Amino acid sequence: MPIEILMPALSPTMEEGTLAKWLVKEGDAVASGDLLAEIETDKATMEFEAVDEGIIGKLLVAEGTENVAVNSAIAVLLEDGESSSEVEAAPSAPASPAPAAEAATSSPAKSATLASSPASAPPAAADKAAEGARIFATPLARKLAAQNNVDLTRLSGSGPRGRIVKADIEAAGSAVSADRTVASMASAASTSGAASAPQSANFETISKLYAERAYEEISLDRMRKTIAARLTEAKQTVPHFYLRRDVMLDNLLGFRGEMNAALAERDVKLSVNDFVIKACALALTTVPTANAIWAGDRILQFTPADIAVAVAIDGGLITPVLKDADQKSLSVLSTEMKDLATRAKGRKLAPDEYQGGSFAISNLGMFGIDNFDAVINPPHGAILAVGAGKKKPVVTASGELGVATVMSLTLSVDHRVIDGALGAELLNVIVKNLENPMAMLA
Repeated sequence: MPIEILMPALSPTMEEGTLAKWLVKEGDAVASGDLLAEIETDKATMEFEAVDEGIIGKLLVAEGTENVAVNSAIAVLLEDGESSSEVEAAPSAPASPAPAAEAATSSPAKSATLASSPASAPPAAADKAAEGARIFATPLARKLAAQNNVDLTRLSGSGPRGRIVKADIEAAGSAVSADRTVASMASAASTSGAASAPQSANFETISKLYAERAYEEISLDRMRKTIAARLTEAKQTVPHFYLRRDVMLDNLLGFRGEMNAALAERDVKLSVNDFVIKACALALTTVPTANAIWAGDRILQFTPADIAVAVAIDGGLITPVLKDADQKSLSVLSTEMKDLATRAKGRKLAPDEYQGGSFAISNLGMFGIDNFDAVINPPHGAILAVGAGKKKPVVTASGELGVATVMSLTLSVDHRVIDGALGAELLNVIVKNLENPMAMLA
């Protein structure tokens, strides 16, 4: 019986992707481990390998097709003795009980080809409650529905085989929010008698406000949609507070110059950001209770210091993770960070290279920004915003007026994980490490 090759889940939260490129054509013989296609997620382009062996009978999805749902058929594999005439008779694959889009795998770059069997679509939304039938929804969709008071029995899923996915919940939540906004505006207008501009984020509503102005409509790609959704979630659900400190950089800059001169033969050049990464990693081991994340109904406190670093890429940003950063030398951290940043810009990172970590760093100093407030990337407990180092007048330890290179740091903290005093202790240790860089090598 022909075997359907299904769209793989290349990350725990992936629900759809773009079939960027086929690496095989119809009629090709493939074996387990052969590369079949390149799949583009919101963060990376990854290769998809075959698990079964056989002949590619038919490619069901064309190159460049976007929004291909996870677990939907993208090709048909023929076994020995089967012909392409049997492809049309091949039954559809059933929806998985635990959707691959939200199941972590030990090897995200690989996915399986699954044998198909007859399956029927879930009952229509209108009949679900009356018949007491099972509601097909992903675990993430169920969680979001509970958080946003969305009735699953009233929804029709857009996922594979009618399964309710995250996008369906977000759409339903947006509709409820829009209705509430309109109702609130109507009430306010009737009370004050004043007309006000619509506040709904609905495109049709917003575009009417600018109907007479020239503009270009830019469609959102998958990365921008993901960034918008995650940052909205972060600002709405994570109770941020902010701590600020200035750092005197002169000792660090002098020490960095000496180290770069010594490392020149090894073609290693340390940046200030490398020192910031090391300082934060060591601070998390010095203040271990701050090396933690929010996990829904509990806190996870870590022993290793895994640091995520924001990297700007075309169309968005990504946060590669430097694992065990506290145990690595500055030269190793510098080399790894350069490699991760280069591959991130080419969208060649594997999910395990940009997921995880308990703490993040966002450095805009190279753009001349003095200071800013960064948004926490859940489930991280904190993120450090790093500004530019600039010459400023200071009062020295002897009480005299002098000039020093000063850099501003702002620590955004999740108050559910880290309280004010603990956050202040963590930031003070980071500053101490940066102002005494030689001690970080001890």
